[in-house]
Amino acid sequence: MLPATVSGRLPKPVTVLADGSEGCARADGFLATYHAPVPQLRLRIRPTLLAFTCLLLAATVAAQAAALTTLAPPEPAGASAPPVAGQVNALGLLGLFGDDDPPPPAPSAPTPPPRPLSTPVDPPEDPYAPEPAVVLGTIEIPRLGLAVPLNQGISLNSIDRGPSHWPGTALPGDPGNVVIAGHRATKTAPFRHIDQLQPGDAVVFTVGDERSTYRVTGHEVVTPDAMRIVEQTPQPTATLFACHPPGSAQYRYVVSLALDDVVDRRPTPRYIGS
Repeated sequence: MLPATVSGRLPKPVTVLADGSEGCARADGFLATYHAPVPQLRLRIRPTLLAFTCLLLAATVAAQAAALTTLAPPEPAGASAPPVAGQVNALGLLGLFGDDDPPPPAPSAPTPPPRPLSTPVDPPEDPYAPEPAVVLGTIEIPRLGLAVPLNQGISLNSIDRGPSHWPGTALPGDPGNVVIAGHRATKTAPFRHIDQLQPGDAVVFTVGDERSTYRVTGHEVVTPDAMRIVEQTPQPTATLFACHPPGSAQYRYVVSLALDDVVDRRPTPRYIGS
């Protein structure tokens, strides 16, 4: 303990009283007493001591937290989180649909009905029955070097002008069977060598803005009354037929095809600023 300091100068002689104070005799015979002031202590906490105290407090809190975790009962082995439905039910949200029933499924978009297939017209009794001259587009057969207009009609008036589409059968690119008739020996004989087509060869129809590519899938020879070759199919197919052998109408040579690709040739619209 630091000693107390006495402020001021004391007269001499000095007498120490019983209570520890100091005094001196005055001229009048009385004893004057001087009390030493109480010492004032200043507590100075250094930064190092403050940092050490903070670390000690932090370590104490961490030790208490670890002790609480150790004392908590462990979960049984194999325990899993409660099911989501149970959590939702605990929140009372399933009350909107019932206690146990799941939410109703969202309504699905209705499936569009299948597109009805077209119905081929019956061939005319008169092979040269009048028909309007209509050009649907073009037909191309690269292996045969053929690229000619595609007409519309089943009478010889139409077929004499070139390959002709059987009315009522599917149009190129649509579901169904596209049926095309052509000559092998008369007029321009566009189908003269259709027997040389091989599986995979392309036959391309251009109608309007669509370019439809079909691929050869097979050949057969049928009698003139085999109307099954014009029957419509759920899949997009095509049929080419002509008289067989060349120069004779005894049979029909038939080439079957399947749709491979359809390309829309319409120009992409351009907008100002794009």
